Amino acid sequence: MFDFITNLIDTMGAFGVGIVMFLENVFPPIPSELVMPLAGFNAAQGGVSLLAVFVWGTIGTVLGAWLWYEVGRRLGRPRLQRFIGKYGIWLTLSQDDVQNAIEWFDRHDKGATFFGRMIPGVRTMISVPAGLAEMSLPRFMLYTTAGSALWNLALIAAGYLLQSQYDRVVDYLNPVTNLILAAIAVTYLYRVARQLMQRRKA
Repeated sequence: MFDFITNLIDTMGAFGVGIVMFLENVFPPIPSELVMPLAGFNAAQGGVSLLAVFVWGTIGTVLGAWLWYEVGRRLGRPRLQRFIGKYGIWLTLSQDDVQNAIEWFDRHDKGATFFGRMIPGVRTMISVPAGLAEMSLPRFMLYTTAGSALWNLALIAAGYLLQSQYDRVVDYLNPVTNLILAAIAVTYLYRVARQLMQRRKA
């Protein structure tokens, strides 16, 4: 994974980080907790501008969140539940995931959009209830951008600070990140298989 992010930045620059972060919000199994620290680490080595990584990473995050906001706003609850029931298995999202996000948003209202951007498992789906509640787009974008920027800044800073430990961690980063990625892939396949089995039983 370290090599992948490094090669992506070498090929596409910080714009590539933005693409990955957009996909991370559309396709939950891609973890920002892995992508952004590696991007920050690469920036510390002079591979790309630290500011550019932050800006493009945040843009990608916000665009991905906006996509789910539009899904919620345009579909409405009944159609969204049917959509997730039919296609959510490939996103490893269930109707319970959507319902939990809706209930969490209803309890915490506008603050959920800001703080939800920093909570794994909630981060992706919190945009849906904002759309369902017809939260104004300017307000949604304001809270989403603020929360995403703060989260990305923390992750990038964590990776950037690894620069001083480069000699110690460089030999371990690639195998460790590959192991994490493999674990994510196995978890994804497990969740898809489990939902397929549940659907067949039903």
